Amino acid sequence: MIELKNIHSLSDFKRNAKEFIDRIKATQSPLVLTVNGKAEVVVQDAQAFQDICDRIQKVETELRDLKLTTLKQEIDLGISQLNKGDYTEYDDHTLPKLLTNIKTRGQNRLKKQKHESI
Repeated sequence: MIELKNIHSLSDFKRNAKEFIDRIKATQSPLVLTVNGKAEVVVQDAQAFQDICDRIQKVETELRDLKLTTLKQEIDLGISQLNKGDYTEYDDHTLPKLLTNIKTRGQNRLKKQKHESI
């Protein structure tokens, strides 16, 4: 979270760059620099930036692993259902209705997620 005390104009940063850099290193807190009152850039310690990049990479790896695990579980479930004969066959006449049902369920799920996030 960026604190208000860490928002400064680019002009102020240029005039006092050394002091700002010392503060960034000491606090490990980034600065938001503004141009004409609008946030334009963030300046942060290189090690803090690297730490964030490392955490993002770790989370992305964990997410990919979770997705693969879930996919394997879903495939195993599908194979099990096929082996048990627990499936429905579709043909040219029944497939459009299945696709419509899938689309409707997806749209309803999206609506539910939007309402829950509000």
